[in-house]
Amino acid sequence: MIMFHRRKFLQASLLSSASLLVKRTMGAVPEVEEGKTDQPIVISTWDFGQAANMEAWKILSRGGDVLDAVEAGVKVPEADADNHTVGLGGYPDRDGKVTLDACIMDGHLNCGSVAFLENIVHPISVAKLVMEKTPHVMLVGEGALQFALANGFKKENLLTPESEKAWKEWLKTSKYSPVINIENQKKDPNQLPGGPLNHDTIGMLAIDATGKMGGACTTSGAAWKMRGRVGDSPIIGAGLYVDGDAGAATSSGLGEEVIRTCGSHAVVELMRSGAKPEEACRKVVERIVKRDVERAKGLQVGFLALDKKGRFGAYAIHKGFTYSVKNAGIEKVFQAGSYFNS
Repeated sequence: MIMFHRRKFLQASLLSSASLLVKRTMGAVPEVEEGKTDQPIVISTWDFGQAANMEAWKILSRGGDVLDAVEAGVKVPEADADNHTVGLGGYPDRDGKVTLDACIMDGHLNCGSVAFLENIVHPISVAKLVMEKTPHVMLVGEGALQFALANGFKKENLLTPESEKAWKEWLKTSKYSPVINIENQKKDPNQLPGGPLNHDTIGMLAIDATGKMGGACTTSGAAWKMRGRVGDSPIIGAGLYVDGDAGAATSSGLGEEVIRTCGSHAVVELMRSGAKPEEACRKVVERIVKRDVERAKGLQVGFLALDKKGRFGAYAIHKGFTYSVKNAGIEKVFQAGSYFNS
């Protein structure tokens, strides 16, 4: 599948002549000395987050603002037509329409969001303008599109030929059943439309050189979803939450389960109470699993967190959730811990 090929490409490439080779690290996450912050730093969900991190790092490494950095970072997968769960080329809903969701937030609780937005490649940039130019937090649907066009964005067809072909193949059965960790499996392309990609949202968290925290989250949502469905990604407190006094968290997975737990907000509040990032993510995953263990066996949710000291960690329901980290001393993809290990 396309995502598998993209991973091969990324793993085969040097990010720059001076950078380290990207390695997947299993096990312990490097600790930051108590009371110190390894700044700046940027982390993001999944292996493909490494390319997004590098774009954000261009801004962070020269002292730029954290929100500018996370916006620039997540615009990379938004513009990648080979990524079928974010932006251009995203798989459509069951009516063949690509609808996008995104939000952005800083550590002072300034935030903006758009949902059910069509025909705009970069919903994260529209969300940032909602934060900067309006008295609101969220705009949706036609209102969000009207706002985008009024601010100079151009309408574009987001349904690529490849995504359209996959949708038409799916229509032959119209079967809707989420597939766990499909981006980490080599699948027969003919089997791909049998179930939606229930994650691969890009969530990004960062601290800039001044200590300011920020985050961004953007997605095209679940493939073949019902018309009008919105998941957790554009919802402040669900798909993303940032509080400079405690930390930041984002999620990837089946959005309905994240919404039910106000997942990212819950992770941040646990860090405020003293939990380290991975521990906080684990506790919220456990809440989701214990609500219905049998149901949890068939769905994936992962949380990624960054505390105000620069410590990071992640945890998921199932094995296979990865995240990418970039700072002055680290350039790696980590494997998150999981509740179920098989």
